[in-house]
Amino acid sequence: MIDAAGLLAYAGLLLAAAAPALARARWPDRAPRLAVAAWFAVTGSAVASVALGGLALLVPTIRISADLSRLLAACVMALRAQYAHPGGAAAAGAGAVLALAVTARVAWCAAATLASAARARRRHRFQLRVVGRPDPGLGALVIDHHEPAAWCLPGQGTPAVLTTAAVAALGGAQLAAVLAHERGHQRGRHHLLVSLAGALAAAFPRVPAFRHAHQQVARLTELLADDAAAAASHRLTVAEALLTLGAPAPAAALGAGGPSAAARIRRLIAAPAPLSRAATAAVMLMVAALLAAPLALLAGPAAAAAGKNYCLHPHAAAVAHVAAQRDTCTPTSRC
Repeated sequence: MIDAAGLLAYAGLLLAAAAPALARARWPDRAPRLAVAAWFAVTGSAVASVALGGLALLVPTIRISADLSRLLAACVMALRAQYAHPGGAAAAGAGAVLALAVTARVAWCAAATLASAARARRRHRFQLRVVGRPDPGLGALVIDHHEPAAWCLPGQGTPAVLTTAAVAALGGAQLAAVLAHERGHQRGRHHLLVSLAGALAAAFPRVPAFRHAHQQVARLTELLADDAAAAASHRLTVAEALLTLGAPAPAAALGAGGPSAAARIRRLIAAPAPLSRAATAAVMLMVAALLAAPLALLAGPAAAAAGKNYCLHPHAAAVAHVAAQRDTCTPTSRC
């Protein structure tokens, strides 16, 4: 019961305190890749903690023994004690429902989100084959439209899409920067990251932390694509291209324009310094700690049992078993 309470409290702490703190932090704009990992660590650890907390309510913690028969006997005794009174049975039932509900909800929403996105992209690809025309010089598809826009669909072999207004409004260097932005999305598989964050937000729509995580992951993937474009051309060139591309991308795609373009232009102009090595290492340790904490909380009783010599070395256990058999043998018994 204590283990389950600790896991559930840890999940609540992540969602109520860690997620808002990460949303207020300023360092993610300087290290967007690490920030994406941090958001998934916070939300993923919260979901895992709730599911593991339900399992901890379902299965009582027992001391670990090297003797299989004693271990099974301890399991039987612990389960009998757990279900001997109505409170224990109710707690176990609640734990089973909680673990199964959280796992099934996340799996269903992830599958539904990915399937829906795949269907939308298939429809969009069909439309592009009908209305788009390839431009070998740009390595992109061009469609007739009066608003300047650019976007891409998943897959490194899939060409980016430009409107005729974008081709007319952008210069050669700016077009190259926009195409580098879209290819950065494809190389980084940003569509999958945004879809997974959206699946968690759909699974728990009443929890603000998951909604904020989805919004932040979508924003941070745009920063990653901006950085990929800035690595291929000058940052100011990328900023000028974004200033021209005001139209958002279709729902099935990721694009250079959209409502976040203004803040991204300011970031490109300001050119913030990347995180130092010490700060990067600290963030990586934080992400690793967030991911390992649920397992550490669940493994705490096992570690305590091992420290109290409840767990024996396999060779020592075998010697102890033989000695126990020898001590119980009598001249008239068969060993």
